Amino acid sequence: QVQLVESGGGLVQPGGSLRLSCAASGSSFSANLMGWYRQAPGKQRDLVASLNNFGSTNYGDSVKGRFTISRNNAKRTLYLQMNSLKPEDTAVYYCDAQTYTPPSSYWGQGTQVTVSS
Repeated sequence: QVQLVESGGGLVQPGGSLRLSCAASGSSFSANLMGWYRQAPGKQRDLVASLNNFGSTNYGDSVKGRFTISRNNAKRTLYLQMNSLKPEDTAVYYCDAQTYTPPSSYWGQGTQVTVSS
């Protein structure tokens, strides 16, 4: 069984930085695509950033130039470095991992990020 556990969220002032981590567990699990999503109260869950096995990345328009997604395959951990944080970045951040064969998607429990002075 695959489990994703996020960590690294918290309270930060505007302009500050945080690094989120997502650790994957489960025997022989290897994701084809991993990503970060976020959901603010009353809003839909939106893509923040994704990274596939070829190293290609995709970022939401609102975070381009400020956030960086990366992955350590040896540690089976996905990261999201968030710089120049804004109050509108406040949300619960979720980690997602997808496999193509068979097609499956796994979610973490989420970690709260609050940007406020």
